[in-house]
Amino acid sequence: MMLEAVVAVITNGDKVLLIQRAPSVRGGGYWAPVSGEVEPGESQQAAVAREAKEEVGLTVRPVRKVWENISSRGTFRLHWWLAEYVAGELMLNKREVSEARWLTADEICGLDSTFEGDRKFYQKVLPSLASEK
Repeated sequence: MMLEAVVAVITNGDKVLLIQRAPSVRGGGYWAPVSGEVEPGESQQAAVAREAKEEVGLTVRPVRKVWENISSRGTFRLHWWLAEYVAGELMLNKREVSEARWLTADEICGLDSTFEGDRKFYQKVLPSLASEK
């Protein structure tokens, strides 16, 4: 059975928050948006808000689901949510996150260590979201 997970595309102006996963977690060293499993009985919106708080200490407002794909190992169905930064200072959960940066779509596409499945999002979906504003 496939597990459900959310990917929080947290925006602040024209920048998106990317985190570098801590060495101890799956995909350690890779740059990716905040993400995590949807807990039993939890809505995707609630999971987006909770993961943002847990991983980087930010309050975000889930806006809408914008994309879906299957994780590279095929274990997760990933629900990509656009979320607006609302409040808070970056406070990284060091068990899960080693660094965080606000980046433009172009800067993200220039990163080497991103998940292959995510690249399609950065190249195709993210630019179209930016142009909607």
